[in-house]
Amino acid sequence: MPFPLETQRLIIRPFREADIDSFLAYRNDPEVAKYQGWSFPYSREKAVEFITQIKTVSPVVVGVNYQAAIEKKETGELIGDLFYLIGQGDSPQARVGYTLSRSHWEKGYASEATRRLLDFFFYELAVHRVVADCDTENTASVQLLERLGFRREAHFIESFWMGNYWGDEYYYGILEREWKK
Repeated sequence: MPFPLETQRLIIRPFREADIDSFLAYRNDPEVAKYQGWSFPYSREKAVEFITQIKTVSPVVVGVNYQAAIEKKETGELIGDLFYLIGQGDSPQARVGYTLSRSHWEKGYASEATRRLLDFFFYELAVHRVVADCDTENTASVQLLERLGFRREAHFIESFWMGNYWGDEYYYGILEREWKK
């Protein structure tokens, strides 16, 4: 199995204990947490629990949420993570999401990591369809998904609890045949 995954600038790999401080730093940045569903502030205890738990999961197990660390090759620094869930069935589907530390925004890392994950799903795992969702106010995420070729398929009103208010979401999808053309 080709995991960890690599791109020109990144390594997509399992989390390690050594990632805790970097993970906590971006999880506790209010701008990063703004459109995410985790509780804020994000405690060290919760980070340790997360990394301990995610290390027990295979990166390619059907029906189980997985989060992979995004490491910058040049420095070995953790700069974010990719969430995904590979679904069950005759024509498997997957769900993706991404989070980057603010200091690495607008440098193409989220796009590069997500593109590699989509290649992995469509070329190596024969996934039929991948979906993603994002807050309607998260214009950077909207633009990223659309730049990657995702199609906006739905707009859900007050569908996601953000901790103190109900947020709206866009749902996106892309098919294997659309990605490969």
